[in-house]
Amino acid sequence: FLGWCAAVILAGAAAGLLGLTLAVLFERPAGVIRFLSYAIFLHGTIILAATAVIYRKKRLAALAALAGVMLLSLTAVRAFLLEPHWLEVNRYRIVAPKITRPLRIVVIADPQIDKIGHYEREVLRLAMAEKPDLLLFAGDYIQAFREDQQRLCREFNELLREMDIQTPLGAFAVRGNVDPLQWMEIFQDAGVRAVGETRSFDLGEVQLTCLGLRDSYRTSPVRYPPTGGRFHILLGHVPNFALGNGDADLIVAGHTHGGQLQLPWLGPVVTNSRLPRKLAHGFNVLPGGGKMIVSRGIGMERGYAPRFRFLCRPELVVVELVPGEEGATDERK
Repeated sequence: FLGWCAAVILAGAAAGLLGLTLAVLFERPAGVIRFLSYAIFLHGTIILAATAVIYRKKRLAALAALAGVMLLSLTAVRAFLLEPHWLEVNRYRIVAPKITRPLRIVVIADPQIDKIGHYEREVLRLAMAEKPDLLLFAGDYIQAFREDQQRLCREFNELLREMDIQTPLGAFAVRGNVDPLQWMEIFQDAGVRAVGETRSFDLGEVQLTCLGLRDSYRTSPVRYPPTGGRFHILLGHVPNFALGNGDADLIVAGHTHGGQLQLPWLGPVVTNSRLPRKLAHGFNVLPGGGKMIVSRGIGMERGYAPRFRFLCRPELVVVELVPGEEGATDERK
């Protein structure tokens, strides 16, 4: 009997190793992650359940196997069913000596829509309910197969137009790395200015520089007009550009999803950026003195990837810029 169990385990391990090798050779990275998630949460649960039955007369071994089944099942429920739509609204208060009145900025990053439903509508409703002075879209709006992209651009555009976006300082969008070539159609006549190449905008006491996708990947300093003492915001999709522009007053980016999978004490496992892991999500102060916010995004990786988040809830970012003296304390609510 024990020999039979060992043979089954070895056969399963060999099949898993063969499958992983084929996935690495012929699949995209997202496909490899999908394969591993199936191996852990589906096959792992089955094997542990079978182990509990086989060793039911050995109480300790059976209880340990059942505990493993419960742990994997609860983790799967949280990661695949709860967290992907468990939106968190994170508020950051930043003291800005260069402005004379409070300003509210809302950041929407990485929806990565492959269909539009209640969750996407609710996120936009919450964003507009904040009554922002400035609305920033940080890229990755649609992630779908080519035959669906045109339809989704049209549907997303209709949704934005329903929201009747009106903000005192405007609404701006930059391109993400998964967006289709016709991404600007999403924002046509919707009250949002889509910016395809690096360009600066004078918004009174604020200067906003929107980065083209290629420039957001670079770590060299961005060229922009003199700020004239205005509060300078740099908006880009991939946060790599923060490494060369730490003197900007505020850097806003997305792309990393906060790792989408975080582990206790480690944080994000993968960030797909050149930033150190601790800088790849949330609020940080850069060596040059500038503030940086990298949003975890409101969506998740789609396409060939498994649809999950773990210990990394989607977020809507709200930034409160308040006048104050240099050196005053910033805070997160």
